[in-house]
Amino acid sequence: MSVFLPEKETIVALATPVGTSAIAVVRASGPACATFARESFKRALQARRAHYEGYRMRDGSVLDDVLAIHFPAPASYTGEHVLEISCHGNPFVVRRLLEDLCARGCRLAEPGEFTQRAFLNGRMDLSQAEAVMDVIQARSARALAFAQRQLQGALGRHLAVLNRELLDALARVEAYIDFPDEDLPAEDREIVRAGVERALDGTRRLLATRRYGEILRSGIRTVIVGAPNVGKSSLLNRIVGYERAIVSAEPGTTRDFIEESVTIGDHAFRLTDTAGLNPNPGEIERRGIEKTYERMREADLVLWVVDLTAPFPTLPAELAALLRPETALKIGNKCDSVSPEDAARILAGVSEGESAPVAGLQSYGVSALSGQGIPEAMAAIGRIADAHRVETGDESIAVNARHAHALERAAVSLTAALEMFAPVSSGVAPAPEFVASDLREALAAFGEISGKFDNERMLDRLFATFCIGK
Repeated sequence: MSVFLPEKETIVALATPVGTSAIAVVRASGPACATFARESFKRALQARRAHYEGYRMRDGSVLDDVLAIHFPAPASYTGEHVLEISCHGNPFVVRRLLEDLCARGCRLAEPGEFTQRAFLNGRMDLSQAEAVMDVIQARSARALAFAQRQLQGALGRHLAVLNRELLDALARVEAYIDFPDEDLPAEDREIVRAGVERALDGTRRLLATRRYGEILRSGIRTVIVGAPNVGKSSLLNRIVGYERAIVSAEPGTTRDFIEESVTIGDHAFRLTDTAGLNPNPGEIERRGIEKTYERMREADLVLWVVDLTAPFPTLPAELAALLRPETALKIGNKCDSVSPEDAARILAGVSEGESAPVAGLQSYGVSALSGQGIPEAMAAIGRIADAHRVETGDESIAVNARHAHALERAAVSLTAALEMFAPVSSGVAPAPEFVASDLREALAAFGEISGKFDNERMLDRLFATFCIGK
């Protein structure tokens, strides 16, 4: 995708999903939108008002009754003239409408080109542009809330504070580069050092939100583990609300893993049902168990399922090493088949040959068959998910991988700048040229996040991940 030429091109695309629907929205952006409106509706459209009109094709025939809105530049999504036409969601009608607009001089938009134009026209910074796709793809209330904050410029505001700190520090340093005969006074050195420290602290706080950002965008990786036939697949089916996994009294039914996505409370989860941890597995079971341990090592959350109607299982050392209180829950299944006292005793039980249970694991009795205890266990799962959240001040932020890469580079440069101040205690002033170079590199890294830099290839890759029409 090339950087657009707004004075020459008007683009058009379907802005709603492809397929039959009640309505479909076709969006055009560019200088010819007002002309297209006059030609298609035989009159000028009032700005930002919905008009119910018959859309006239180039041959004069009426294609469909539509709602049309003209957004004059610069008060539009892209900052250009925008025309939005809501027609009936018949794919044939949509295709004819797009063909007619292209015949009038439009070209079909490339993925993300509307948002790219909004960014290049200064309607939003790059982090806000990325948030557009996060809003579209959010799979939970929490993910949507964070995406909306970013769309409203939360990350940009944090970066603006860090930029001001560095620009103030850089201005003081460069003043002494311009006048090399004068040494940087101790009080000014302290002001610069304190400003760089504050910027580094803010950078690290933003970096700390990366893991939560991954969780919000991809879902919480949750692995269900336990011995064969304890009810792991039944628990998966209960959580997702339908029979996703085959359930059988025969042990070892699940020999590979089964994945499903589900929303629990405010969070999206990627549930994985795994092969039972049989102490004497066959060859196929053994390979499934190896995959189970691989998944556990990658997981954000482990649900360890035990059967409350059976003796407490021997706990394999490899499993015990992966069960940590901050990322695992003990789920006792079939609680409706035993007394509450027996359930509590078994959940607190000690595996044969062990001196103590896995320390600190929260335990919940459930019935995957009837649903008893499931809401309490799901609430506990939500609390573990929330523990990954890192506060960044008044506005919660969760950076993505691209942001984190730039923030890591900024942190390296700021750390190097601070190291220049280490000799001050011995009376040796830091070299202002080196400090200034490190501060400029940090500013450049921040600029990559907001998009205040010239990197056309990176922009093309980023916006190509968007859907067409956005």
